[in-house]
Amino acid sequence: MITTRARGLANLHVGAMTLLVGVFFWVYANFIYHVPFVHLNRDVNLLPYFLCMVGGMVLSARDLSRLAARFHLLDLGDAARLAARQVSLMALLTFTMMFATQDHSISRLFLGSFLVWCWLGLALLNARLPRALARVVFQRGHRLPTVFIGPIASFVKLHDWIAHKEPLGIHPLGVLSDDVPPSGSTPPSVPWLGRVADLPQVLGERQIGQVILLELPATDAEARAVIDICHEKGCRLLIHNNLAERYTQPLVPTIEEGRHFYTLQEEPLEDPLNRLMKRAYDLAVAVPVVVFLLPPLCLWVWLMQRLQAPGALIYARERRGLQGETFHMLKFRSMFTEPADAAAESRQARAEDARIFPFGRFIRRRSLDEFPQFWNVLRGDMSIVGPRPYMPLLDEEFRLQTRGYRTRHLVKPGITGLAQSLGYRGEILEQEMLRRRVHWDVHYISHWSVWLDLQITARTLWQVIRPPVTAY
Repeated sequence: MITTRARGLANLHVGAMTLLVGVFFWVYANFIYHVPFVHLNRDVNLLPYFLCMVGGMVLSARDLSRLAARFHLLDLGDAARLAARQVSLMALLTFTMMFATQDHSISRLFLGSFLVWCWLGLALLNARLPRALARVVFQRGHRLPTVFIGPIASFVKLHDWIAHKEPLGIHPLGVLSDDVPPSGSTPPSVPWLGRVADLPQVLGERQIGQVILLELPATDAEARAVIDICHEKGCRLLIHNNLAERYTQPLVPTIEEGRHFYTLQEEPLEDPLNRLMKRAYDLAVAVPVVVFLLPPLCLWVWLMQRLQAPGALIYARERRGLQGETFHMLKFRSMFTEPADAAAESRQARAEDARIFPFGRFIRRRSLDEFPQFWNVLRGDMSIVGPRPYMPLLDEEFRLQTRGYRTRHLVKPGITGLAQSLGYRGEILEQEMLRRRVHWDVHYISHWSVWLDLQITARTLWQVIRPPVTAY
């Protein structure tokens, strides 16, 4: 019920926004005709561009469906990021069509300025319109009086969630609990209505639209009793799944051929189409780098190495990647040449590490030593974006220190990663630093998208120009 309302609100918002973009396109075009320096010819066929703008908005509905549960709670920052994705889709369709048809008659200034104004307008409307629509659609006649059943402590834990759902028409009437609450333990606006056994009486005396069980029932008999009462009274029932609290691990529900299961995390890259898109992005970036940037960079690094620390240009070290399989990762050598020593090689580089020669410190700080890994990307050992791989000795040590560490091996390792783009680079000095890196690596695996890869790549490029303090 609540999910359907949220999804319906998102769809209504998409329709309203698409209509507004379409109307604004023609209004803006008629305005631009009178601006002399834009040079928009009245003979230009604007219909294909109008369809591209509307098509971009329709395609953005997929992004909105992911945000449906909290769509009415977007702040201005989230709304601006959503608007950027919407405008990006509009621009992609528009310029693809323009280049495909070799249309030189359309004004680029008109299209560019229209997209800029669209981004500003969409950012504002994404932040404000859903709340306004919710107030109109879920007025008093569509409010859903709700009774909660279960421990008072569980109700308090859900209080923020309840407050977030009130704009969707959820109206808390009170709590039925066998725990007699002490004074002040529940919010003043949500009273204690009695014990769980009083449910039939409460449903008979009040106009209740929904019952929410705060916890999974302890026995089948308890569950059947509540279900039968709700069926008899024609009342909706929602059961809060508290397995994640009981197992201290977030669980993701999934359905396989009608069977309900729980898994530990979403895996978007198990979708073959998503894997194909990620591989296409890897090749689109890696091929130009290997062909045009890597050769002159190799020459420059080789010359500086000859001057400061003669030895091999590139070194290959064993790393663990997809499914824990080992591969040889390439890097420009940034340390003085020393006899092979596995223990020494597994020692993490420090800020003032004496093993690093001056130019090596320069390329490490700006991540230029990682550029040979674009060859690993071409080979398929690595991806542009993914969890950073570690040496087998460190990998085993980190696995013992951090829960869920091996989840990182569900995807290919990357030249850069979400954790690194957020500043988690350099030596790992304490377990909390490792835990945060693993947290963001797992977050990336569960929330992968092309847009996320683009964001991480852009942040990494900026760090090449302006390295963070943790880079050495």
